Amino acid sequence: MSTFLRPDRDAVALAASGLLGGLLLWRLGLHTQGGHPFSSPWITLVPLTVMAAAELLRRNAPRTALTVGALALVADQFTRGSLATALMFTDVMYAAVLYGTPAAARRLPVATLLITVASTIGFLAWFRRPEALLIGLVIGLVSFVPALTGVSVRSHRTAADSARLAAAQTARLAEMDRRQAVTAERARMARELHDMVANHLSAVAIHSTAALSIDDRETSRGALKVIRENSVEGLAEMRRLIGLLREGGEDDAPAAAPTLAALDSLVGQTNVNGASGGLVCTLEDAREPGAEALPTPVELAAYRIVQESLTNALKHAAPGPVLVRLGRAGELLTVEVTSAFGSRAGPTAPGSGAGLVGMRERVALLGGTFGAGAEPGRDGTVIWRVRAELPVREREVRA
Repeated sequence: MSTFLRPDRDAVALAASGLLGGLLLWRLGLHTQGGHPFSSPWITLVPLTVMAAAELLRRNAPRTALTVGALALVADQFTRGSLATALMFTDVMYAAVLYGTPAAARRLPVATLLITVASTIGFLAWFRRPEALLIGLVIGLVSFVPALTGVSVRSHRTAADSARLAAAQTARLAEMDRRQAVTAERARMARELHDMVANHLSAVAIHSTAALSIDDRETSRGALKVIRENSVEGLAEMRRLIGLLREGGEDDAPAAAPTLAALDSLVGQTNVNGASGGLVCTLEDAREPGAEALPTPVELAAYRIVQESLTNALKHAAPGPVLVRLGRAGELLTVEVTSAFGSRAGPTAPGSGAGLVGMRERVALLGGTFGAGAEPGRDGTVIWRVRAELPVREREVRA
């Protein structure tokens, strides 16, 4: 109710200017017609004042403003008439279409067009003179043209609002995509960092513990040698990761991602690192010789799965064999790593479970299957088995 009673500044300005203009025309004696029932000059001010009051309602109550304005315009025809009253009615009609309901915006242009056509035909039939067409023209200028202008402006405003809404939705979607991309990239870099560094740091932790706990010169020298090798290799891996993150580095060539061809050196390194814990690692590649190269994401995922599995064996496996198997069954690359399950004497490294999470995420991104857990072995022992099946076709890769 308070909105209805308080017109906006534009309505007040239009009402005031229309009323003052009408008073000026009245004071100068300028009227639109003469010889009507109410020919007294002051009566012209009544419809003028009512029309100015209707202007105050043009935005807050456009239907009421149009009704009052139409009555004032009809009443003005029985006086000497004021041009200001007619002009203010055009603004009231325009505002009724622009600020009114969608139904009013659809019906008013049609209604005013019908009124204009009917009035023109009626006056032409009544007066039977061509000048009667001018009456229809004036009615069209006062009613139909403002309604048509209101429809045009309203359509443009609706289109602008829709465009702003679409832009806001696009911005929200872009922000959501950006956040998802950042989250996915952080998860990917966390997996890369863990897989690259965990193996070397685990070897460093185990051998440094052995060097501190065993008072033997040769054992300490061997442990220090392994520690140095793993430290150097860990630094090289870190430099490769930093090279991937750095933009505009000195070397524009992309750093090569590890492939399955590097598993021989990875197995050899595991044998060196796990010798003190009684681990013997072997690689069995059952794939056909000369098979086609696998997509880079598949090779990288398979390498990281083997690397993390060997790291877990180095940290947790009981003394015994560690077997890495690669196979190809149709469109699937099979990666399997088994090790003896149980505790062992000597130094070990703590685990956080992040390795299994990272392996499972890598396989899920490629649309494969992953499993890890303890199960009975062939000779009655218990083994820890990690098995992953990865699609080898690049179209299957969703990373």
